[in-house]
Amino acid sequence: MPVANTINGKGVVRPHQPDALPGTRTDAAGKAIRNVILLSLPDEEYNLIRPHLELVNLPHYAVLHESGEKIRYAYFLNEGMASLVVVSRDGHSVEVGIVGREGMVGLPVMAGLRSACFRAIMQIPGSGAKIPADILERCLPSMPKLHAELARYAMLHALQVGQIAACNRLHELDKRLARWLLMCQDRVDSESLRLTHEFLAQMLGSGRPSVTLAAGVLERAGLIETLRGRMRIVNRKQLENAACECYGVIQNFNGGLGLK
Repeated sequence: MPVANTINGKGVVRPHQPDALPGTRTDAAGKAIRNVILLSLPDEEYNLIRPHLELVNLPHYAVLHESGEKIRYAYFLNEGMASLVVVSRDGHSVEVGIVGREGMVGLPVMAGLRSACFRAIMQIPGSGAKIPADILERCLPSMPKLHAELARYAMLHALQVGQIAACNRLHELDKRLARWLLMCQDRVDSESLRLTHEFLAQMLGSGRPSVTLAAGVLERAGLIETLRGRMRIVNRKQLENAACECYGVIQNFNGGLGLK
């Protein structure tokens, strides 16, 4: 099992990226913001939370919060992708949702709840603007646009979680894997995804040998290429055809989430 890096308020290394171009939205340190929700805010609302946003590096397997743990920070992802995972007492896990630059990790805060429902772990490394949960909670009553955007995102995300739960129960692993790879690419805009079969097995609630077999089915069909620690989507259109019906349902939400 991969070792998770815990993100907290100490010792976080900021990502190396250039300052934003004039006219673009930035955090308090002048680094570019690419999160869809933050970019949608009017200036008067964004300026309320801008001093409290800190751009941080979010490495592979970084745990943003654990299930049942108090949420200390909310994260508006700029790049990369976080998985929301249910972990059983015996250590088995399955993914129930994903978050990229279209959303926020720490949604319970917007409803006044401070305990995390799921483990949030960085599946694909990236960066994000973090804000202390108590400050975000205090700001929200004065930010109707942000509150509305988060409420809308929460509804679309709940639909995604429900569809993924049904998918995990009803569909064959190769079709689920195709659906999952497409959802990842929607959020990271890259053909090459840094993923191991072991971690995919944890996310899909299956064994590693089964994931290897499912990946082999897609690879022999010329849809993906498996590399050491990575998967590359070779034929996006045909991968969509190979995915279960759930991807089509979830893809209908993409426009509302600001994704392609």
